[in-house]
Amino acid sequence: MENKFLEAASIYAAFDADTAACRREAACSKGCAFCCTDAGSIDITTLEGMMIRNAVRKMPRARQTRVKKALARDMKRREAGKTGPCAFLMKNRACMIYADRPFACRRVYSLHVCTRDAPPRVHRQVMARGAEAIAALQRLDGNGYSGHLSYVLHMLEAPKFFQTYAAGDSRPEEVMAFGRSHGIVINKMM
Repeated sequence: MENKFLEAASIYAAFDADTAACRREAACSKGCAFCCTDAGSIDITTLEGMMIRNAVRKMPRARQTRVKKALARDMKRREAGKTGPCAFLMKNRACMIYADRPFACRRVYSLHVCTRDAPPRVHRQVMARGAEAIAALQRLDGNGYSGHLSYVLHMLEAPKFFQTYAAGDSRPEEVMAFGRSHGIVINKMM
């Protein structure tokens, strides 16, 4: 698994290098969290979920408990068709897993200050390069899944899913019902 974590990090680094010139024009600044609260779904691969899961397990127990409750609230909101702030967004509008954030968060920036009426605006080249990076992450995580952060982390907390994934196995039939109702995509089927 560590080798896959390193490969994911190299995909992130290549994307950063390839898009650095475009992202220099970003209006984003520290404390700007529009994308963490209002911009939509934070989709991750199971591999990224494992990386985040490891980061959460290193947190103090009280913070782990708060994160688990926030993830459960987020799932309920999404099941009701609503969105809300990321479970990892702190009160000071900083990300508690910034170093381990998934690609969905790494690729987002905006060329202007965002509002509900003016969502993030990104260079087309960055969007195209982002789609390539997502495909590379999904290939790297071939026995995994892709979906919203809360749902993928929820699946990884279920012993059966975790054991199957950690063993390098893929049993899509076990994920299909949950996946259909929660927008989970099986990477091998992409």
